[in-house]
Order: sequence, then C-alpha cells, then structure tokens
Amino acid sequence: MESQEEVAPPRARAGRRVLIAAVTGCLVLGGTLMVLPWQPSRTRAPAPPAPGAQARAAVTAGVPAALPDLAVLIGEREAHLRGHPRDAESWAVLGAAYMEQGRRTAQSGYYPKADQALRRSLKVRSTAEALGGMAALANARRDFPAAKRWGEAALKREPKRWTTYPALIDAYTGLGDWKAAGRALERLQELRGGPAVMARAGGVYRDRGWREDAMAQFTDAAAGAGAPAERAAYLERVGQLAWERGDREPALRHFQEAVRLDPDQRAAQAGQGRVLAALGRTSEALSAYRMALAKRPDPQYALELGELYESVGLRQAAEVQYDLLRERVRGAAAGGADEELVLGVFEADHGFPDEAVRRLRAEWRRQPGIAVADALGWALHRAGQDEEALRYAMVATDRTKGGGVRSAPYAYHRGMIERQLEKYGPARRHLQEALRINPYFSPLWARSAREALTALGEPPVAEVPVEEVPVADAKAEP
Repeated sequence: MESQEEVAPPRARAGRRVLIAAVTGCLVLGGTLMVLPWQPSRTRAPAPPAPGAQARAAVTAGVPAALPDLAVLIGEREAHLRGHPRDAESWAVLGAAYMEQGRRTAQSGYYPKADQALRRSLKVRSTAEALGGMAALANARRDFPAAKRWGEAALKREPKRWTTYPALIDAYTGLGDWKAAGRALERLQELRGGPAVMARAGGVYRDRGWREDAMAQFTDAAAGAGAPAERAAYLERVGQLAWERGDREPALRHFQEAVRLDPDQRAAQAGQGRVLAALGRTSEALSAYRMALAKRPDPQYALELGELYESVGLRQAAEVQYDLLRERVRGAAAGGADEELVLGVFEADHGFPDEAVRRLRAEWRRQPGIAVADALGWALHRAGQDEEALRYAMVATDRTKGGGVRSAPYAYHRGMIERQLEKYGPARRHLQEALRINPYFSPLWARSAREALTALGEPPVAEVPVEEVPVADAKAEP
C-alpha cells in the first residue's frame, strides 16, 4: 500500500516544502513561535572509505596500498567469491591484491595465488583488467617477456585503459627497450595525469639520467598523493634518488618520513640502513636492515646487510646473511619469481664468479636490461674475462644504448674493468665519476674505488709540444 507522501500530488508536496523552509530556524515554546538567529549549517565531513574499499581503489588504479587494508580487501573478496564464483571482476581484484601483498612483503607464495585468481577471472570473462593484472604479476616476478605479452594483449583489448601502460613501461625497461618505454610513458601522460603518472615519469627520467626532472616528478607525486601508503611509496623514491647522488641527510629525512607515514614501508627502512651506514652510524644501520628483513625478506637487503657486516670485519655474521640470501632466492623460485640477478651479483663478489657468469648469461638472453648488462660485465671481470666484460659495462653506461642512468656502482664496475685492461685514463675517469656521483655508494666497494684511484695516481702530464717560431728577417721593418 502506498504511503500518503507517495500519493500526494506534486503541488501538495511543494507546499509542504515551502512551509518547512519558512519555519526553519524557529522554535515553538508554550505555543509562541520564536525566531532564532540564523546559523550556517555545519555539514559533517564525509567519512573516509573503509579499508577494503580504499585498498580496492588503490590496486585497481595500480598504486600502493597499505598492507592492513590489503588484508581486509583479500578477506572481503575471498568471502564474496565463495558465494559468487562467476564474478570475473572480483577475481581480477583478488588477483591484483594477492600480487601487491606478495610484492610488498617479498613473500612469493602469494604469486601462485594471484596467478590462479587472475586466470580464473580470464576464464569467466577475458577483460583488459585481468590481462593487465597478469602483466603486473609477471613484472613482480621479474618475468619481463611475459609482462610484455600480457600487457600488449591488454592494450589490444582496451587501448585507452591507462592502467595498462605502467606495467608495459616496467616490462620494456626490464627488456632494455628504453625507446618503447618512452613511447609508453608519452601515451600514458596523454591519457592520464596525477601522482601515479608522475611517479612513472620519474622512474623513466631517472633511467635516462635526468635526475633533476625525476626528482621533481617524484616530489610532486608525493605532494599530491592521497593515502599515506601511496605518499610513503613516493617519498621512498625521493629518498632513493637523493641517496643515489650522495645526499645523505636529505635521503635519510625522506626515508624516515616514509616509514612514519607507513610503518610497513620496508624499502624505506632498508634505505635508512644504507644512509646510516654512510653516516658512520653503524649500529643504527644494522638495526634498520634487520627490521626491514624481518618483515620483508628481500634477497637484496640480505646482500646489503651482509656486505655491511663484512665492511666492519664481522665475517661470520656476513656469511649468515649470505646463506639466508641463497635460501630466499630458492623460496622465490618456488613461487615463480626470478631472483637470478641478485644471486648473480652475489656470486660474482662473494661466491663463484663462473657460476655468476652462467646465470647472468642466461638472464641476458632472456631479458637484456641495463641492470643485467652491468651485472654480467662485472661477473665476467671477476671471472677473468675482461675484454668481454668491458663490452657489457659499456652497454650499462652508454647513453646511446639506453644506459643513461647515473649510477655510481655502474661507473665503478667499468672503471675497475678498464684498470685491469691497463686503460688507465678511462679507468681513472670512471672511478672518479663513481665517487663524484655518490662517494658512499657501498661500504665495501666505495673504499675499493678510492684505493684503486690512489694506486693509479695522478694522470701523467703530457709534454706540451714547442711550436717553432720563425726567426724574423733581419731586414724586416720593426
């Protein structure tokens, strides 16, 4: 049965609204109508989105989300899908959430679950969202050829879906195709603006060696970010850029602010470890690394912590970290993640260089990115194959081949290889460049760079040829 309000004619309803408006601000006391002074209405600020909704908005837009919010989202989607197994969109969201959880925690066990959820989404209905999720998952596993295939398939399905382009930028970068990465960024910027796009631009600019432009993009992204976890992720990149150019105190401030905003920002905690070690605050550095590793067992952090122990003479403690590194690489492989790069770098310096060469050659054939070129060149040098090593070191540092990033370790590696080949002038130049970019780039290898420069000594002073001046003709006029 319809209520009186529902069946009232429009004129009657309008009359009531006028009457209500006329007596707004009035109070009836003892039958007397009193007019109260007008006060502006105080509208309550909208409540923030629930954790699951906030995480869903983040993962579908490809931006960092807080780990507790991700856990809520995963629980919600799992419960929903038990009753709605044909919901392709929810399967795609769940897969993206699993992937992000695995990436943030370095727990590769989430990756098979993400793969299963995304494939289930594709089986129900093939969408650009699920294809893009597969591309992002492949990037997280460092499988850049697969990321390229999935990303280009998503792009073919929906060319104007902007969230596909960041995954393609990562894939092209990992494959060493810096021109394609640049084109993908340009298209992304045409389709979308905002902090997430600024952060992507910052990454591309950093790889091209445009450090000031990269810093501006990451700083603006952090300023414009909405959620604390997103802002913390961009501040971590600002800190990393500052660290890469040797600005220790600014880098530490950015890393500390990132951790304050998001205590689960383990990359920033490891960043604090790097900077504190460079500042001579070794005990604090060790503590920062240990906290980062406790929650995010990343093999790269274990390598850095091991080298820090080694730099202060704690060889046994270093070996413990190196053993943990090997164990974590094996665990990552079980989840389908490729950690051959960090394992190759470790083997070259602390294990078996020939094994490093074997692993990194295979990695180069599969995905010839700049980081792999540098690592393979260094492994070849450590294995005594310096002529071939220099070719890869030149790829990593040659702007015309995409190696535009200003990296102190890359310059150091090239300089040491050139020194071994008795190319003393270029060796001196690249070792000086490494220390000029970041004098503190490694607790072990920055010291090695300084020692090598001292051994090379000052460049010889070339004799200035004396130009013969013709004797003036005695008969010439003055």
